Amino acid sequence: MKRRQFLQSIPAIAPIIHLQTPTANPQPVIISTWDFGKKANNVSWTTLQQGGSALDAVEKGINLIEEDPDNLTVGIGGLPDREGHVTLDACIMDQDSRCGSVMGVEHIVNVISLARRVMEKTPHVILVGDGALQFAMDQGFKKINLLTPKSEALWKEWLKTSNYQPRMNIENELFKKDPMPGGKDNHDTIGLIAMDAKGNIAGGCSTSGMAYKMRGRVGDSPVIGAGLFVDNEIGAATSTGVGEEVIRCVGSHLVVELMRHGYTPENACKEAVMRIVRKSPAKSKEIQVGFLALNKKGEYGAYALQKGFSFAVKTANQDIVIPGKSYYP
Repeated sequence: MKRRQFLQSIPAIAPIIHLQTPTANPQPVIISTWDFGKKANNVSWTTLQQGGSALDAVEKGINLIEEDPDNLTVGIGGLPDREGHVTLDACIMDQDSRCGSVMGVEHIVNVISLARRVMEKTPHVILVGDGALQFAMDQGFKKINLLTPKSEALWKEWLKTSNYQPRMNIENELFKKDPMPGGKDNHDTIGLIAMDAKGNIAGGCSTSGMAYKMRGRVGDSPVIGAGLFVDNEIGAATSTGVGEEVIRCVGSHLVVELMRHGYTPENACKEAVMRIVRKSPAKSKEIQVGFLALNKKGEYGAYALQKGFSFAVKTANQDIVIPGKSYYP
């Protein structure tokens, strides 16, 4: 049998896996979702400069956004569910594939830190609701009211119509101060990925979820493999937007696996977006989903369904916000 005939007779051949080769002297890099990620990146960068790990940098950077009452989609001041409850979700993952997640947590601001405690202090990966709150109290977290006057007023205004219809870049529409794309109020999840000087990668996600969601709804942000995935051999990815669609394609894991097979970060993000377009062509026109990725070489990239997504990058030579490419104009 000729060689070509022999190869064609094999029913399936395993795909070639391309492990990313890190640079000899890896340079630290931090990337995060949306314009406000820039200030998170700077806190993360300071943490790295002070000798902290990529994991430390992720936690500290996200803490800053969680503690900002003017951010309506993360931490304190996040817009509530339709019954007026602010519930937060977060997850974190390190270079050793350790991970922790909390879902539907009330009264705790720094849920990314709580997710890290789940990872480091329990035999579990996920804690939810009252159980997560109880664990937070045991760990010394402070219990506060997350509903600020600003977010409460917006919720009461929404109650006049109670019209729930997720739309692309809806946070910008709430303010109408800045035109699209990328005004300071155009954001949702904070997803942050860091690579330290040792070449180790960690990532985290934190959010208050969809504004006026059904009580108990959880999106992709705290779901390992959907809102965040880290593989220290390859790289990491995070996502933002309508989490239901990200969960359906296990988006961040998909992006990392595509990078494993040789895709650049941007092309891997684009292919994940195209999976959503192909599976839900009508719905994809009305919602926003964006992916952001970093590979082991320190290369980064992003891609979104709609124009308006942006991401922040911090290196020794850069401190910038970049408009993300998109499928729909």
